[in-house]
Amino acid sequence: MSRKGKVLVAMSGGIDSTVSALMLHDQGYEVVGITMKTWDYASAGGGKKETGCCNLDSFNDARAAAVEHGFPHYVLDIRDEFGDHVINNFVEEYIAGRTPNPCVLCNTHIKWRALLKRADAMGCDFIATGHYAQIHQHSNGRYFIRKGLDETKDQSYVLWGLQQDLLSRTLLPLGTYHKTEIRQMAHDFGYPELAKKSESYEICFVPDNDYRGFLKRKVEGLEEKVNGGFFVDRNGKILGKHKGYPFYTIGQRKGLEIALGSPAFVTEIIPETNTVVLGSEDDLNKTEMTVSKINWLKYDGVNEGMEATTKIRYKDKGALSTLNAFENSVKVVFYDNVKGIAPGQSAVFYEGDDVVGGGIIQRN
Repeated sequence: MSRKGKVLVAMSGGIDSTVSALMLHDQGYEVVGITMKTWDYASAGGGKKETGCCNLDSFNDARAAAVEHGFPHYVLDIRDEFGDHVINNFVEEYIAGRTPNPCVLCNTHIKWRALLKRADAMGCDFIATGHYAQIHQHSNGRYFIRKGLDETKDQSYVLWGLQQDLLSRTLLPLGTYHKTEIRQMAHDFGYPELAKKSESYEICFVPDNDYRGFLKRKVEGLEEKVNGGFFVDRNGKILGKHKGYPFYTIGQRKGLEIALGSPAFVTEIIPETNTVVLGSEDDLNKTEMTVSKINWLKYDGVNEGMEATTKIRYKDKGALSTLNAFENSVKVVFYDNVKGIAPGQSAVFYEGDDVVGGGIIQRN
C-alpha cells in the first residue's frame, strides 16, 4: 500500500491526463488509470471523425502509458449514463431556446460521479484528472476551485458544479504548472509524440462541430417543424423568415442569410412562437441576469450585495458585479454593460482567483 494513498486517474490518452497519472505515480501514489467511453461515434453521423477525448487511439495511448509504468488501466463504458444525461439535456436545451454547455454537465454529473463510484469500489482514496485548476480548503472547512496557474489554459470555469464530496476527494496535479512545463514533462517521461499531439476543443459527441446537423439527426422531423419562423426586430416588426429557432444562438451574426443593410445579431430567441429577434451589436448589451441551479463552493451561500467577478462564457475575462439571492436563484447586476448573455450558458462567480459558485443563466 502506498503511503500517499491510492488514486483513480481519468486518462483520455492526451498529454494532460497522461502526465497527471505519471506525476502522481512518481510522487508515490498507487495509481490506477481509467479511460471513459462516453459516446458511440458510429451512431453520430456526420462523418467518421472521432472528436475529443474518446477514440480508440486514445484508449490505446492511455493503456500503453499505464503498462509501461507498471500500473493497471481499465476502460469504463458510461455511454448510457452519458447519453441519458448529457446528450438528452443538450438537445432539450436547444429546443427550449437556450445554448447549453455540455462539458459542464458532463464534468459535474457524469465523469466525476462515475469516477468516485468506481474509486470507492476499487478502494481508492482519491480521483484525479488533467484539468488546469486547483482545489483548496477554506478556513470555514469548505473546498473550492481556484484558477489554474496558467491563465491561458485555466479550466476553473467548467468545474463550478463539483460538489463538496467530490472536491474533497479530487487531486488536480496540473493546477500549479504552465502548459509549456507539461509539454516538457511529456518529453522527459519519454513521450515526445504526446507533446506534439493536437488538442480538441470540440464537443466530443458533435462531429465536425456541426450542432445543427446533430439536432436534425437526433430530433425526428425537427427541420419541418421549425422551418419558416420569423426574424423580427426589437419592436416586433417582421424582417424575414428563418430556418428554425433551435439553429441560432445569442450573438450570432454569420449564417443568418438575411440582408438588412447593416450587421445584424441574434439578440433573443423565443421558442414559444419560433421567433428570432435581430438587432445591432449594442442591443446585445445588458447589465443584469438571473442565474439558477446554483452550486456554492467557497461559501455556503451569498451575502446580499456581495461583489464578485462574473464570467458568462469560457473565454470571458469576467466583469465586476453584485450578487443578490432571489427566490432559488441569484440576481447578478453588472457595473458595466456585458455583451451576449446567453441563457443556458454557465455563469461563474469569482473572488479574485477563487470560484465562489456558479449556475445556469436563465431566460428573463
